[in-house]
Amino acid sequence: MKVTFHGAAQEVTGSCHLIECQGRKILIDCGMHQGGRGLHEDNSAPFGFAASEIDLVLLTHAHLDHCGRLPLLVKRGFRGEIISTAATRDLARLVMMDSAHLHEEAERRHHRHGERGDRFEALYDTMDALDAVDRFGRIADYETPIELFPGITACFYNAGHILGSASILLTLSEHGEEKRILFSGDLGPVGRPLLTDAKPPPAADIVVMETTYGDRNHRSLAASIEEFFDAVNDADARGGNVIIPTFALERTQELLWYLRSGMNTGRLRKSMQVFLDSPMAISATRIFKRHEDALRPELCLTIKGGGDPFALSQLHFTREAQDSMALNRIRSGAVIMAGSGMCTGGRVRHHLRHNLPHKDCSVIFVGYAAEGTLARIIIDGAKQVKLFGDEIPVRAKIHTINGFSAHADADDLRGWLRQIEGVGRVFLVHGEMRAMTAFAETLDGMSVEIPEPHQVYSL
Repeated sequence: MKVTFHGAAQEVTGSCHLIECQGRKILIDCGMHQGGRGLHEDNSAPFGFAASEIDLVLLTHAHLDHCGRLPLLVKRGFRGEIISTAATRDLARLVMMDSAHLHEEAERRHHRHGERGDRFEALYDTMDALDAVDRFGRIADYETPIELFPGITACFYNAGHILGSASILLTLSEHGEEKRILFSGDLGPVGRPLLTDAKPPPAADIVVMETTYGDRNHRSLAASIEEFFDAVNDADARGGNVIIPTFALERTQELLWYLRSGMNTGRLRKSMQVFLDSPMAISATRIFKRHEDALRPELCLTIKGGGDPFALSQLHFTREAQDSMALNRIRSGAVIMAGSGMCTGGRVRHHLRHNLPHKDCSVIFVGYAAEGTLARIIIDGAKQVKLFGDEIPVRAKIHTINGFSAHADADDLRGWLRQIEGVGRVFLVHGEMRAMTAFAETLDGMSVEIPEPHQVYSL
């Protein structure tokens, strides 16, 4: 029995872990690297294993850094089954199709503007993404074991991170020895408005654990909501627009919920125009309402009763590119939510180009920004940034509100781990080195290891 860490090892993104037992090879996630330079090269590099030799993939959730290289895995020869929760399957289809479109666009753009003879190939295309969708098979229900192969079972547990997210407990038997290894996936914070809290299994021998915020705690949610309302009102009073780079899954839906609450309670102007400028986020919001049983009971009842917890009186969906471009003519009074959350691509980059130079506008960052991303560069105080070949001055007011993170903070991570009996060994992944080191120092009585990329461990 072995585990190999092919991604998210001493970095935040690119989750990909390989389990070997009884001659079977099982992959936990196959995500894209995000942030920094050389991303295309990083993502197109060899996996560290032969795709055709993987028997099965277990997917913790549908974020791009967990599912984004599944189409490439299929393109390179994977012919096994992908198992996930029902909501993860629906969201992953959306994410992979959007990613394929962006890669195809990047290839076309490079061919138009690149140097002659300079080859650039999309990581994968729409057909590869559709082929990956076809590989999804059995649906996992929380806390219901699935026999993957004789002597190998998996059980999914609610991770509370995004809709359908799961921690996965593998029970492995080989040569009369049994090991229980738990992959946390990404864990959500306690007390979020849309999803129920993460629920770990009662026991495990080994835990592979994310540590995105292992070195710090979030600001309280109540304080973050008030700060968000203040930031929106401030730009509205100054006559500018509010640009919110946001992730299509979970963060968008939470923000719609908060905006609705603020308008209903008088904290925000009810006639404020809100634009959701993200086809993927629009579709994801529909998927949320399709899986209402995965939401908190009160939201589930609202949806089943015909209500819409994400509806606003002045909410506009902009699916078409021409409608998105028309938003750039609005100079005041609009709240524009667009992806991507780290500003590495998507329509938000156009809105930043048109709004960053204006002192009356505001940009509100409400999520994690990896090192090297445009979001992180702006947050760190850049006076100008490069967008579409032009140097754009940063004169807009910049807000960073960390309390909205969909990731558990340090206290939540420790609280989750303490609920699991029998843990003797912990592998820390999915974090910057300083976060993993700080978190490791708080774990007494456990053997703690921080794997290097492609490092192999015997179980």
